[in-house]
Amino acid sequence: MAATINDVARVAGVSISTVSYALSGKRPIGEKTRQRIESAILELQYQPNAGARALAGRRTYILAVTEPLRPDTYTPAHMAFVLAAATAARAYDYDVLLLTQDEATGGLHRVTSSRLVDGVIVLDVLAEDERAELVRSLDVPAALVGIPADTDGLVCVDLDFEAAARLAVDRLADGGHRVVGLLGHPPSVYARGSNFPLRFREAFVTHAAERDLEVRLGAPERTIAGVREAVAEILGPDRDLTGLVMHCEDTIQMRTLDVLCAAGLRVPQDVSVISAASTFDTSTFAPPLDVIPLIPAESCSRAVELTIAQITGTVEPRVELIPPTYVDRGSTAPRRP
Repeated sequence: MAATINDVARVAGVSISTVSYALSGKRPIGEKTRQRIESAILELQYQPNAGARALAGRRTYILAVTEPLRPDTYTPAHMAFVLAAATAARAYDYDVLLLTQDEATGGLHRVTSSRLVDGVIVLDVLAEDERAELVRSLDVPAALVGIPADTDGLVCVDLDFEAAARLAVDRLADGGHRVVGLLGHPPSVYARGSNFPLRFREAFVTHAAERDLEVRLGAPERTIAGVREAVAEILGPDRDLTGLVMHCEDTIQMRTLDVLCAAGLRVPQDVSVISAASTFDTSTFAPPLDVIPLIPAESCSRAVELTIAQITGTVEPRVELIPPTYVDRGSTAPRRP
């Protein structure tokens, strides 16, 4: 025999009218009372009618933030995005549930299917990302901070890394530099398909060819020896490279400056240097570096805004790219004859 509202009231230890109010939302009830009613509905397998669906569909005011901590994850930069997402969520009276497990979809499927969260913010997006496929299949309110290869049906926000790469290339090309280098992330980051390093590198190489520049690429490991080897390869046997863009972690960038100094190369007199899509402060470097900044608050605030909009209404799938800016700190100069 199917359970009735009377059974729910009896198991929850409340009146029938209280259950009715909880189901309809017509009057406020205490959170503990609501939880007892929800538990009774689950225990009795009470079949949802219109009112029960309203209870099941009520907001939790929690957003899931999925940021897998992989072996090659550079934690300071990634946690900056987590903090930015949490700060943005609080502006809407939302808390965040951080999912850091390596297994990409299990935790996300669990919290969405159980209605533990109202929406999802996806960070550190891969070009081929299982989480993007899951968000698409579940049709859950969500926004991706990053651009996967297939954006169909998704809401995505990110820095325009392609435009940032072109901005860096143009800065060097306009200064007369003809041989330029790109010092990127460790090889494992590209191998696992992290979307933003691949987008930046591809756009850099493509636009440098359009500007008729010779390009040299390096992907150093995080060790001092790895940086030293990569810098030596980029400089070339004749040390004819005069423009360098660094799209990598702060430790790699600082070590690169040390290697250049040890080689007797001055910035910007001998080598013009640009820090690209960086989340850290390059004004404290020696010397301070021109930078195209990547500001986590910009993309995360917009991602949270679009997710909340999906919870309360309808948002069409879209890809929003944040235009890059250039901050001049004197680390680039025209190429010397």
